[in-house]
Amino acid sequence: MGTHDLSGATVEGGRRRAPPPDRPGTLVSTMTGPTTSPPTGSTASSFLRACRREPVPHTPVWFMRQAGRSLPEYRALRGDGSILTAIADPALAAEATLQPVRRYGVDAAILFSDIVVPVHAVGFGVDIVPGRGPVVARPFRTAQDLDRLRPLEPAVDTAHVVETVRLAVAELGSSGVPLIGFAGAPFTVASYLVEGGPSRTFTKVKSLMHGDPGLWAALLERLADMAVAFLTAQVDAGASALQLFDSWAGWLSPYEYEHSALPATRRVLDGVAGLGVPTILFGVGTGELLDLMGTSGADVVGVDWRVPLDRARRRVGPGRAVQGNLDPALCLAPWPATAAAARRVLDEAGTEPGHVFNLGHGVLPETDPGVLAELVSLVHAEGRAGVAGAEPAPAAR
Repeated sequence: MGTHDLSGATVEGGRRRAPPPDRPGTLVSTMTGPTTSPPTGSTASSFLRACRREPVPHTPVWFMRQAGRSLPEYRALRGDGSILTAIADPALAAEATLQPVRRYGVDAAILFSDIVVPVHAVGFGVDIVPGRGPVVARPFRTAQDLDRLRPLEPAVDTAHVVETVRLAVAELGSSGVPLIGFAGAPFTVASYLVEGGPSRTFTKVKSLMHGDPGLWAALLERLADMAVAFLTAQVDAGASALQLFDSWAGWLSPYEYEHSALPATRRVLDGVAGLGVPTILFGVGTGELLDLMGTSGADVVGVDWRVPLDRARRRVGPGRAVQGNLDPALCLAPWPATAAAARRVLDEAGTEPGHVFNLGHGVLPETDPGVLAELVSLVHAEGRAGVAGAEPAPAAR
C-alpha cells in the first residue's frame, strides 16, 4: 500500500504517482452545455504573466500533447474512433481538453484539436490516418487547387471547435487556468497539402517553393488567412492565448525560412495581434531559425530540446519569452535522470522573467502520467525565472 500526499497523489517506493483524475478538490467536468461565463485566464495566471515576461509566483508548466494517449482516461474516452470524429464532438473534445488539468495541475489547458481541422473543414480532402498522420487524397499541385481552399467561415465550418472552446472555458470557470487555442503555421500545413502526407525529404514542397514561388506564396497566404479566422474565432469563444505550430520548419534553411515561410507566419501573427492575447510560435529542429522566429511578432518562442534555453534566449533576442524544453524521451528515463534534466532546463532558463516550462515536443504515448505529475511539482517548487526572491543556481549542480 502507498501513502498519500496532500494533493491526493500516491507515493510508492519514493516515487510520486499521479492522483486519480476525479480526486476531491480538483476541477470536475460536468459538461452541462454552453454558458455565458467570461473567459478564464486573468492577469493573475502565472502562465499568462510568464508569456508577457512579468513576475510570477512560480514557473508555469504545461505539456504539448498533454491531452493524449498517455492518459488512460483519454483512451477510455476516445475509444477506437477517428480523431477527426472526436474533434467534431464538442462535449468529448472539451472533456479531453480538461483531463490533463485535473490529472496534472498544469497552468494552462490546450484545446483538443488538430492543425488540419480548417483545411478538412473546407473540404480539401484531408484525413488523419492512425499511425501515419494527415493524408491528402488529392495533393496541391497547380493554381487551380487554390480554388479548393476557400475562405474559412468558423461559425459554419468549425462551429464544433468554437463550441468546444466555450464548453472548456465554462468548465475551467474561476480556476484561473487559461485555455490555449492553436492553429498550424502556414508552412507546416502547406507541407501536408503538397506532399500528400508526412515526409522525410520535403522534395515536392521545395520543388514548388523554388520552382514557382508565386504559387507557393499564394498558397501560404490562403492558409494564413484561414489560420487568422480560425484563431480569432477561438479567442472570441474564450481562449486566453494562442500557439502557432510550425512543426516542420526545421527542414528549411535560414534563407528558405526567412523568404518562403516567415512572411506567412508574420501574416498570421499580425492578423491576431489586436486580440489582446499572448501568442506562441513553436517549431521542431529550429535552433538555427530562432533569431528569425524572434522577429515573427510572437510574444513567446517555443524551443525544442536541442538548444539550451540560455542560448535560445540569446538567439531569440530581447522582448520575447521562451517556452520549453525538456526532451520528451527523458520522461521515459528513471525519475532521477528525468528530474536532473528538468533541473538543468530550469537552470538554463535563469532568473529573468519569461519562461514557460514545457517539453521540447509533444508527450510520447508511452509516457507514465505519474512522471508528468512529478514534473509539475518539481517545476513549481524549483523554477526561478521571474519568481520573486529567486537566486541564480549554483555553478555546479
